[in-house]
Parts: sequence; structure tokens; C-alpha cells
Amino acid sequence: MNLRKDRILGIDPGTNILGYGIIEQQGQNAKVLTCGVILLKEYENQQTKLREIFLQVQEIVESYQTGVLSIELPFYGKNAQSMLKLGRSQGVAIAAGILMGMEIHEFSAKKIKKSITGNGNASKEQVAHMITRLLNYPVESNYLDATDALATAYCYHLQSKHPGLSDVKMKTWKSFIKDNPEKVSKS
Repeated sequence: MNLRKDRILGIDPGTNILGYGIIEQQGQNAKVLTCGVILLKEYENQQTKLREIFLQVQEIVESYQTGVLSIELPFYGKNAQSMLKLGRSQGVAIAAGILMGMEIHEFSAKKIKKSITGNGNASKEQVAHMITRLLNYPVESNYLDATDALATAYCYHLQSKHPGLSDVKMKTWKSFIKDNPEKVSKS
């Protein structure tokens, strides 16, 4: 299979709802190819859900020839059991990506939110609003997991286009301009 490194599959892992989004890099810009969710609530046990994640991620990769997987890291939210389930979902999606020959990149939720909104503590609604504006793409899904997945893919896009930017510690635009004059256009 000839995977395309300019196509990024973003995944927001979950064991009831898994969000996915695919963008294609076009120079400094990105275009949405698709986004949606995999609904897993109907499956009665964890093993069946994980199998379905594995198979559907492979199917998405085959359909769109995506060469890069950008996935959100699980975080400790409500309880340890939820984090364990998220970790399994993430691991199975990564395993499917590895088997398909994809390049794998993981980002924390804070890193994704900060890349998209400028605020690592932004709400899912704020991320959804910004990502639809940044990508000029009206998301038709009622699930914020789909926009979270697009944000995860776009986070990788931003990092790949501006690798040094992720290392910059800044509090305001003014401090960024002062500390990085070579990155600021004077036009």
C-alpha cells in the first residue's frame, strides 16, 4: 500500500465514541477530507469494541491512504478505570496504524487545545468552533469527538510546519515577538 505522508488521520480515542478526522496538507494550508465518529455503544463487551476500533481504523487508512496518525494521549479524568479504557482504545488504534505502516504522533489534550485555541484549558466547544473556522469546514457531526479528532490532526500539521514553535515558552504575543524577532514579518 502506498500511504501518503501529506494525509493525516487524527483520532480522539474512546470506547463508546471514537472521533476521527483526516486532513491533507497543501503547503502551509490543510484541507479536510472527512471527519466523523465510530459509535461503539452497541457492542456489549470491551474486547468487541477494541476489535471494531482496530478494524475500522485499518479501513479508514486503506480508504484514504493516510500516512500519518496523530492521536490524543489518554488523561486522568473521572477515574482510573476510564483512563485505562481510553488507553486501550488509543493502543489499539496505534497498533492498527503501526500494522498499516503509518508514522505515529501523540499529543496531550492540553497541547492540542493550546495549538488550536491558544488556551490549553479550552472547552470542547471552543475547540470545535476554532477548528471549523481554521479549516473552513462545517462539521456535520453532532459529536464533539469528530472536531477533537480534526484538531488532533491539525495540531500535527502545525507542529510539522513550525517544529521550533513547540519549544517556545511564551505567555503573550508581545513576549513571543520580543523573543523571536526572526519569526516575525515586518511587512
